[in-house]
Amino acid sequence: MNKQPQLMDFSRMRDILTPHIAKISENIFFNGELGLIHGDHTVFSLMMRQKPPFSINDHRFGIIVSGEAHINFNLQDRHVTAGTLVYLGPGTIINPIRLSDDLRIYGIALFTNFPMPFAQGQMPSAFNGQVRDFQLPVNEDDISTTRRILDTIWHIVHSNDYHRPTVTALVAALMHHYDHLFRQQTDSQAASRSREQTIFDRFIQLAGQHCAEHHQIGYYADRLCLTERYLSTVVRQTSGTTAKDWIDRALITRIKIELRHTDKTAVQIAEEMHFANPSFFSKYFRRLTGMTPLEYKKMAL
Repeated sequence: MNKQPQLMDFSRMRDILTPHIAKISENIFFNGELGLIHGDHTVFSLMMRQKPPFSINDHRFGIIVSGEAHINFNLQDRHVTAGTLVYLGPGTIINPIRLSDDLRIYGIALFTNFPMPFAQGQMPSAFNGQVRDFQLPVNEDDISTTRRILDTIWHIVHSNDYHRPTVTALVAALMHHYDHLFRQQTDSQAASRSREQTIFDRFIQLAGQHCAEHHQIGYYADRLCLTERYLSTVVRQTSGTTAKDWIDRALITRIKIELRHTDKTAVQIAEEMHFANPSFFSKYFRRLTGMTPLEYKKMAL
């Protein structure tokens, strides 16, 4: 059977949610352009059954109104609680670890067919591709503003006169709101964040983006205009883990997704991930996971 990559796009979500739509329709809406969640928890239980990690190729905005979650976003463990705004952008890898039973989220997913309200190159800075995800603890006024925008979109998509330009304009307002809050936090953190933390954050971002092509620290040191020795020291002091370990984590995550959710052979994946040969690829995977690629693929079926 031909299996598609475990991409949580519109098609995959439709397949998962449709059998349950009668039970969740009061809190879930989706069409080919966007999806809305209105405080429901069931959808997360259904997602957790799908063998994470997942990846997305669209923009998603949410606010946690109750409960808490422990989730790994792009190799970074995050503990998010009520009162947190969440943004996930294209290319984000999501690995839910623990979700509380009382977790409730209001949010929107803008699938790839959604008519984005900004022309190419004019997206608010938070969404121009430099940042793949962020989570912001915010105050009650900011929560209220977010809820009002999302509630209005919810009302319009359920009305007899679904006016798409109005929804698009409201999405633009939501994105400007998130961008404003993101830049406020970024400006505040810039004054206190150490140079070392900034280097580490940038390194993690680059590792998530380029680990399939570049396995060695030298590439990342060059991109950051640093020596390998200095970057290694900064990463270890900041995180307690070596830079090579972070690269390996990113690469193993990518490989697992390919093994679990595609029909690609180990030979194909080894070539795509720029390993010298399939034998080296297999030894590398076994050293870091305790099993061969074939054993992992069989276990994941």
